[in-house]
This record gives sequence, C-alpha cells and structure tokens, in this order.
Amino acid sequence: MKNNGKEKTGSIYYDKRDKRWKCTYYIIKQETCEEKRKYKSFPTEQEAKEFLTSIQYQKGNELFIKNNGIPLNQLMRENVQRKLDMNLIGERSYTRIMESIKKIEKSPMSKKNINEITSNEIQSYLNSLKDYSNSTIKKIKEQFSQAFREAVNKGYIIRNPMLEVIRPKSTQIRKPVRALEIEEQQKLTNYLMNAPIKDVPFKAVYLIQMYLGFRIGEALALRSTDINLHRNLITVDKTLTKDKEGKIIMKYLPKTFAGIREVPIPSFIRNEIINQMRLAENNKDKQLFLDTKGNYVRPENANRRLRELMKKMGITDISSHSLRHTYGTRCVEAGMRAVALQRLMGHSDVAITLNTYTSVFNKYKEAELEKVNNYYMNNEIVSADNLLTENKNLIESISNEREEKEIE
Repeated sequence: MKNNGKEKTGSIYYDKRDKRWKCTYYIIKQETCEEKRKYKSFPTEQEAKEFLTSIQYQKGNELFIKNNGIPLNQLMRENVQRKLDMNLIGERSYTRIMESIKKIEKSPMSKKNINEITSNEIQSYLNSLKDYSNSTIKKIKEQFSQAFREAVNKGYIIRNPMLEVIRPKSTQIRKPVRALEIEEQQKLTNYLMNAPIKDVPFKAVYLIQMYLGFRIGEALALRSTDINLHRNLITVDKTLTKDKEGKIIMKYLPKTFAGIREVPIPSFIRNEIINQMRLAENNKDKQLFLDTKGNYVRPENANRRLRELMKKMGITDISSHSLRHTYGTRCVEAGMRAVALQRLMGHSDVAITLNTYTSVFNKYKEAELEKVNNYYMNNEIVSADNLLTENKNLIESISNEREEKEIE
C-alpha cells in the first residue's frame, strides 16, 4: 500500500481468542516509503492505549495530534525515552528523570494539552513545590522547559510559556551531610573491628567507606580482583546503580571519568578486607558483597543496616554517605591538599572538593592566618591592637560567608 500522504493513526481492540488487547499501528518503510501495518499485544487496554499514543507522538502524526492533542506528560515521557534510545542518557539518569515526571503527573495540569497550558498555571504549580528541596524544584522545572522547547521546535505551539516562569526558592533549610566526630569514629571503628561478620555483614563496606572514601555503590561493587595486596591498592572502576526498572545492575565507569582511581589500603583495615576476600572466594565473579540470595546488595539496605547500628550506639544523623564524608574531613584535617583529595574521592572537578569541604578548609585557613599574624607581631611589622581588630573582622567575615553557604 503506497503512502498517500495521510498517515493512519492505528487502533486497539480486544482479541477474545488470545484474551489480550491488540494494537494495530503503522510504520513507514524507509526503503520503499510504503506504510506497513504491524501488531502488538498487551495484557490490559490501558497499556495498549499508551503504546499507540507513544507511537503516534514519536512519528509526529499530524492527524493523530490534531484529533487528540498532546498531553504535557506524554511529551515529557517521549523526550526522555528518545534520549535513552539515542544513548544521550543512561538508565540511572532515565530513572531519575522519570521520578520528576511522575511527581508532575500528580498534578491535573500534566494531562492537559500543551497548547492549553499558560505561564500562570506553570508558575502556580512550581510555587506549590516550595516545601521540596531546591534540587527537586530545579529538576521539575527543567522537564517543563525541555517539553515546551520541543513543542516550539516541532511547531505544536508558537509561543513558549516557560519564558515568563521563574523557579521559586525552596523553604527548606539545607542540612549538610555530617561527618563523624573523632570520638564517634573511634567508637564505630572499635565496634566494627571486634564484631563478628554474622552480626554486621557489611562491616567491611563501612570500613572501606570510612577509611578509603568510597561511595556506597563503589564499595558494594568491589570484587576480589579489584584488590592488589602486593601493591596495597584497590581499583575503583565500577559502581552499582539502578536500571530504568529499578533493578540493581553493575555499571562500569568510562575511562575518562574521574571516578576511576586507585586508593591505598590503610594497614589497620587490611586484615578485614582479606577476611572479606576469603568469604567471597566462591561468589560469582568473586563479588565481595552479595545478599542472602546471591544477588547484588541494594545500597539502601546497607544504609538501613548502618542507621540501625548507629541508633544502638547513640549516634544520630549518620548515613553511609556520612562515612565517605568522614574520610574527606579527616584528610583535610590532616593537611591534605585539595587536588590530592579530589583524586582520592573521585570528584570530577577540584571545585567540588573545595565546595564540599568549605567549612573544614576555612577552619584550617583561620589557623594558618594565625601563624602569619604571629609572624607580623614577632617582627613588629604591625601593632598588636591593629592586628587584633583586623583579625576579628576577618574571622567575622569568614563566619558570615560560611553561614551564607549553609543557607544556600
């Protein structure tokens, strides 16, 4: 059947024999420019409808769009699916974006056709999200922006309503990740070193995070083959993440990614790592950590077990990421330079390291300034009274700067 310039929209129907819903749709064969009919079956009518709708939007079927319009959420879903299909985003990014879209879909506005949505509606909706974090509000606004840019580019609408929309500021007070105090770290370390592994199955994970600075996904992804006991190094080149269905999968980091690194093993946890390697000897791929069913460990499960342990020890506001943050904090306190810490932590940019540990670096900045001030006084370059006033103003300035960053 030759294409006469009018694309068919397809249809759905219930097949009594197969007891399934069938979707009839059409594709254009590139070689012959002919329209070919295809079929696909689904267990429910709703799934069949959603599939047919997605096909028509992907094709940009003018007849279908004219008759049905384009709901905002459908355009958002098509955008993220296309990015995944083109390998512009990975499955983890896809999952995160879909989380934002599902939040948007709780609003009746998401089902409205894009040409019916006004700037005021979008602004009112975003204003209603002020109890969420700034990060969440930013991600949601980005989905609106991308959807309407696509709508303008394809000629579905003439004017972009997002041009007049302003992202509101969250009312949440940002709570920074807390590092363990030295006494707390001593208490946790002593407990982990002496606890039987049957009582704390992830104790090696927690020690690796606390003394090598690994992310929880990096620690749980480790295999015995990643550990070189002769060189006393652990190689980080993969992490556990989720696919678009929420399943835990192994992800190998690209060679250009800063997360790929070699980290020295502290001598005092070396035996704990060796013991874990022995336990993993018969594991598939010599995976260091598996759950009781032989599957990858879900990071949230390891994190939950840590919180339970911390609660018993009377230590609050601590997560698995706090252990990584504790490592970074101790490194700064020991005098490590930011560029060295960046490589050990796997940060993509030294600015991330500086911003993450601003308060710790500032604390030691004040101590270093005091050395300079003492030098001035000992050599009578300035008077003691002038120096005290100047030093007081400088410390107040640093404190104000720190408070502003914490509020942001």
